[in-house]
Amino acid sequence: MTATGASEGVGARGAPVSGPWWWARRRSAVLDAFLAAASTVECVWEGTLFAHEAQLPGLLGMLLGLLAGPVLLVRRRWPVVVVLVSIAVMPAEMGGLLSVVGLYTLAASDVPRRITGLLAGMTVVGTLVTTFLTLREDVATQQDFHPPMWFVPLMALAVGLVLTAPPVLWGLYIAARRRLVESLRERADGLERELSLLADRAEERAEWARNEERTRIAREMHDVVAHRVSLMVVHAAALQAVALKDPEKASKNAGLVGDMGRQALTELREMLGVLRTADGASGRGTAASGAPERLAAVASRAGAKATVQARVPSADGASAASSSAGRSVGGAESSVPGAGDADAEGPCLTELADLVGQSRAAGMVVELMVHESAEGEAAAGAGRRYAARVERTVYRVVQEALTNVHKHAPGARARVRLAHRDGELAVQVENGPCEGGAADAGLPSGGNGLVGMRERVTALGGVFVSGPTEAGGFRVSAVLPTVASRL
Repeated sequence: MTATGASEGVGARGAPVSGPWWWARRRSAVLDAFLAAASTVECVWEGTLFAHEAQLPGLLGMLLGLLAGPVLLVRRRWPVVVVLVSIAVMPAEMGGLLSVVGLYTLAASDVPRRITGLLAGMTVVGTLVTTFLTLREDVATQQDFHPPMWFVPLMALAVGLVLTAPPVLWGLYIAARRRLVESLRERADGLERELSLLADRAEERAEWARNEERTRIAREMHDVVAHRVSLMVVHAAALQAVALKDPEKASKNAGLVGDMGRQALTELREMLGVLRTADGASGRGTAASGAPERLAAVASRAGAKATVQARVPSADGASAASSSAGRSVGGAESSVPGAGDADAEGPCLTELADLVGQSRAAGMVVELMVHESAEGEAAAGAGRRYAARVERTVYRVVQEALTNVHKHAPGARARVRLAHRDGELAVQVENGPCEGGAADAGLPSGGNGLVGMRERVTALGGVFVSGPTEAGGFRVSAVLPTVASRL
């Protein structure tokens, strides 16, 4: 409703208009029609009496009543007009119902309060003057009634207030209650929207957490299993090439070992693909949300079993090499997160020499170089120690880089550089071109190794770079900050 009293075509509670014309409901239209009819009858009757007292034609009074009474039909649309009409017909002593209903509608509408107060004051003044003149004339016609001088003004004031104040106050109360209900409804709607938004955000965070957990488990399983299986295949290929006793049987057994290793890597790659698919969990719902936990439990049991097997003494050189690989991988597998001690477990920098030794045992020429900073030699001699997650990440980078050399550059020379710098730890694994005479183990590749290394390094705020070298080899470099994470 505007400042002039025109409503905007909405119901009292903000609902769209569904009734005829400007009425929100048909019930409101019927009520206004009834009030307009009653007001018309009243105005016609009072207009006729006024015309008779003023010695005017009765038809003129009836016509005036027919024009003023039906104005209540537009009280919801133009309440100001209704009140002005009621004030205009006050000298004719008509429109009592019109005035009361008009004032109530005006006070209950959204018309500015200054306009409501002005029109209510005009109504009080008009009623006061009309009542005063009527009472004075009536008192003057009665010879045996002599009231005091204050009687007529007091009665006129009382009548004016009684006819004006109750509808105005009741309309103001209804308007305040309506605004309160509207504000409460708006607050409820706002809270509902906010709760819906929070629920959507919580669902997004839960989905993000599930995807992060799936990716983390995939990365851990890849680092734990892929290196060990790759070395198994490399050893099987070497055994197949150099077996002297019963060459046919040794070659057959070695081929079976190689086939099993390749199959294991293929299955692992498929499983990692499932874990890294973000849409899988949302499509499967709650039933798929427990898959990462079950896979983590399987990986943990596999790591524990590999560690136990790695402690069994070997009988020959090949078994010794496999045992050495098992020890390293057992240490690597211990980094699979458990029940809250993920950061405290896992391989460390002191195990890099054993990791390089495993690749050497598999026939790779690997050189390990450790560079200390000018002020870090004393710390290195005292046993330099970084945060467990930093050392584990460096170990995994070296492990995966050497595994990629076994896969993609058999027979190539590799060099591992570890640099302790002020506030950071740098590692680089570089291999030369593949030698033509080296036998290819035929290891499958899923493309997750470099992705996993980059994720690990960037998660700690480090920098990861990988790419081919000018000599035809490949280089992997990572720099991790250690200032805030050193123990």
